[in-house]
Amino acid sequence: MVNLNPLIELDRLSREEGKVYLQKRFLYEDLLLKRGKHFIGIIGPRGVGKTILLKQIALEHSDTFYLSLDTFQDDIFETIKAVRDVLKVKTFLLDEVHMRPGFEGELKKIYDFLNVNVIFTSSVALAMYRSAHDLSRRVVLKTLYPFSLREYIFFRYGRHTSPLTIGDIINQRFDRAVLESGSFFADYLQGGLMPFALNEPAPLELLKNILQTVIYKDIARVSQTTINELDTIVKLMTFVGKSGIDGINYSSLSRNLGISKYKAEQYTALLENAFLLHRVTPEGTGVLKEPKIVMALPYRLLYRSYEESVGGLREDFFVEAVKASGFDVHYLKSVRGAKTPDYVLKDQETFVFEVGGKGKGRQQFKGFKSGRKIILSDSYEMEGIKRPLFLFGLLSNEI
Repeated sequence: MVNLNPLIELDRLSREEGKVYLQKRFLYEDLLLKRGKHFIGIIGPRGVGKTILLKQIALEHSDTFYLSLDTFQDDIFETIKAVRDVLKVKTFLLDEVHMRPGFEGELKKIYDFLNVNVIFTSSVALAMYRSAHDLSRRVVLKTLYPFSLREYIFFRYGRHTSPLTIGDIINQRFDRAVLESGSFFADYLQGGLMPFALNEPAPLELLKNILQTVIYKDIARVSQTTINELDTIVKLMTFVGKSGIDGINYSSLSRNLGISKYKAEQYTALLENAFLLHRVTPEGTGVLKEPKIVMALPYRLLYRSYEESVGGLREDFFVEAVKASGFDVHYLKSVRGAKTPDYVLKDQETFVFEVGGKGKGRQQFKGFKSGRKIILSDSYEMEGIKRPLFLFGLLSNEI
């Protein structure tokens, strides 16, 4: 017999905590629109507000029940069945399901036999992608990234900024008032994009703790890695963080860390699925098919100062911004290593982007014919093919 009293108290406390957070992530409304027979999985880095989202939903919807699975030991199926039967609850909010061994089987059983809705969260995408494959039609996954620049301005200053499409940015179809967003860009890159930085005077110190937790707790739980391998993964992050943005791939990781290319691929996949790195695959023919490795924002700041790492942070920002908006992005590399633009992505047409600071010009595209060419500079310049990089922080999340 399930003892519901402590669970009911924890659910009540979660609703009380939800009252503290008045503003809502932009994903909130989308989650409510997507409610239906399928379960919804919210994946994203630690510290971006997944738990707060669930508690806000619990606060505003009386037909929900919040359960944290981080330390939960009881049978989930029997618990949900008891809560449903006694309290007549139809929607369950399950926090950090990847901490529960065998959660895929439990979710299948709940879906097939209990006729309830479930919204769950996880900080490790690897576990979720595997479960989505196993759960087939039963699960829709949504990713909650750190703040976009647009969200940061809203949460920090209470100001609403209109979302842009890539076409709006390229063709300058926007009110000039959006250029005011550029004044917040440096603070955003220096840690402001993490929601906990709103109330944390030293966000990078907290980020260090999150990094350790992700590697030694989350990755360790969902993978077959040994403690020595986890230590190597820490060294891999350090190497990427202290290196320049170019030339970081499986081969360079293998050479510098003394591991095989297979292990370099395995470790970077784990780090990508834990939202610490991004792997950007190449575009073009006759190129070495190794991805370019960039860091998730703002982890590069744990290894070098802002002034030393700003070039890398710009590319980290661009990659994360377009991925968060649903685009596939690729990097460009010539056959013999000659200079090419940085990235290519496709919307209504193909765009080729060079991401950089001052001094970048048309020579970056010399000999490159495909796609519409754009230089994204860390400025407000919009003459010719130049556009402000920060505008990509205002992208809509709907393609």
